[in-house]
Amino acid sequence: MKYDFLIVGAGLFGSTFARLATDKGYKCFIIDKRSHIAGNCYTENVDNINVHKYGPHIFHTNNDDIWNFVNQFSEFNNYEHRIKACNNGTLYSFPINLATFNELWCINTASEAQQKLEEVRIRNDNPKNLEEWILDKVGERLYNTFVKEYTAKQWNKDPKDLPSFIIKRIPIRLTFNDNYFNDEYQGIPIGGYTKLFERMLEGIPIALETDYFADRDHYDGMAKKVIYTGAIDEFFNYAFGEMEWRSLRFESNHFKNRDYQGYAIVNYTSKDVDYTRIIEHKHFENPKIENTIITKEYPQDYERGLDKFYPINTDQNEYMLQKYRELINHDKYLFGGRLAEYKYYDMHQVIGSAMKRFKSFV
Repeated sequence: MKYDFLIVGAGLFGSTFARLATDKGYKCFIIDKRSHIAGNCYTENVDNINVHKYGPHIFHTNNDDIWNFVNQFSEFNNYEHRIKACNNGTLYSFPINLATFNELWCINTASEAQQKLEEVRIRNDNPKNLEEWILDKVGERLYNTFVKEYTAKQWNKDPKDLPSFIIKRIPIRLTFNDNYFNDEYQGIPIGGYTKLFERMLEGIPIALETDYFADRDHYDGMAKKVIYTGAIDEFFNYAFGEMEWRSLRFESNHFKNRDYQGYAIVNYTSKDVDYTRIIEHKHFENPKIENTIITKEYPQDYERGLDKFYPINTDQNEYMLQKYRELINHDKYLFGGRLAEYKYYDMHQVIGSAMKRFKSFV
């Protein structure tokens, strides 16, 4: 066998594992069925604007090791993620903070906001789904303004049929802090994510537009161990059924004017528009550029041939996931990343997982 590791997928998990292994003297070979590296983090430079081709990616973490790791490959700017939410034509501060309370109820202080929440929340000591959980925290008006119709668009499911962890990652604050994340470190790699991945993968052989399943026995025979980052149900030929995903469709437009919306992202939380958000890419790195590019993001049902974005963690899908996990030959294969683990990860969590898995291996 020529290599220690065959890595299926040049996204964040596979690339992190490959870099760590290579730096420890292991021989790696990466294949990816796409025509580019970086997975969904891929950015394409168009008219001096780094366009996030698969939706916006903002790096954030509290972990020193993870932050130091990515800073080996790129300098990060000081971008802090602040967005607006548009509901039926009205813009609001989001995530929920004191400015939001002021816009809805003319509330100016934390004590008034806390009192309002106590008045409006629908108490539930044992919430069983997303809707019950958020109603217990903020009541109907905030739920209806920011969550209910947006969630239904995003997932094509009633919020009553979704687990609460989907919404728990969004902060609710009683200060005027409208930063979307609480992490100490935050930013965008200067020059885009693709350049970061190019530096991360220096010296590691890669074959793009290469489908692992087209000649699986051959690729398995190339290395002692396979690091698989694709979909777990596809790996086992859907033996227990096909697990559900949400996909996305992107519609981009170029404009000669200086600015389109004044923010990197505006969420559209009501059902009067089909898309869930508009991304104005230049605000991630260089808002002074004279032209601009926007992308509207449309959620859609997944079907084979589309890209998988969000796992739908219903009881049935979790049951299938467990059945598939029981089939893994751990001596030959290591499954990692969002697709292989059927788990929604932020970027820093993917890197942290790859670090942990590599450390346990060696």
